[in-house]
Amino acid sequence: MNSPSSLPDGLARSISREAMVALPIGRYTGRTCVVATREDLEEARADLREERVVGLDTETRPAFKKGVSHLPCLVQVASARAVYLFQLRRAEGFPLLAELLGEARIVKAGISLADDMKSLARVFAFGAENLLDLGELARRNRFAQTGLRNLAGMVLAFRIPKGAQTSNWAAPQLSDAQIAYAATDAWACRELFLRFQSLGLLA
Repeated sequence: MNSPSSLPDGLARSISREAMVALPIGRYTGRTCVVATREDLEEARADLREERVVGLDTETRPAFKKGVSHLPCLVQVASARAVYLFQLRRAEGFPLLAELLGEARIVKAGISLADDMKSLARVFAFGAENLLDLGELARRNRFAQTGLRNLAGMVLAFRIPKGAQTSNWAAPQLSDAQIAYAATDAWACRELFLRFQSLGLLA
């Protein structure tokens, strides 16, 4: 087991802007499903029940005025086989999301999960079990930068473009750019978990 004082494989605890720009771009290229039909829900349910770890992220419509905030609009869940995008304007996805979040057998790996759970609780009711905040894990291992993009650069050696970050996530129809951006974030969270695990940094 590696101690927090010594990161394996020469991993750095921080990354400069110049080093980040020099990295290749990483994007999710697998199957993405925007859950919109009963068939989509059943596919997601069957797939996610087979998982032991998923990547989890949310997107919220940006607020450009001080003191203004919005509820989350999207939940992204990455399995080994696909990334599922749940638009929160569709209440039919709430039971499956609640089931997933409350399933103690499945690790839900993400960044700033406490904030995400607090926001999601304003949309639908659930109990949360077995959440792993990758930012907190990185802090315990003395990484100086613990955001998703910095961790992807340091640990996965690729750069996640910001692209659609501040787009309108409340739009009824997500653009291809939004879908790619959202799927990549959830996928990267799962990949980070697997990499931390292989490096012996989960303890």
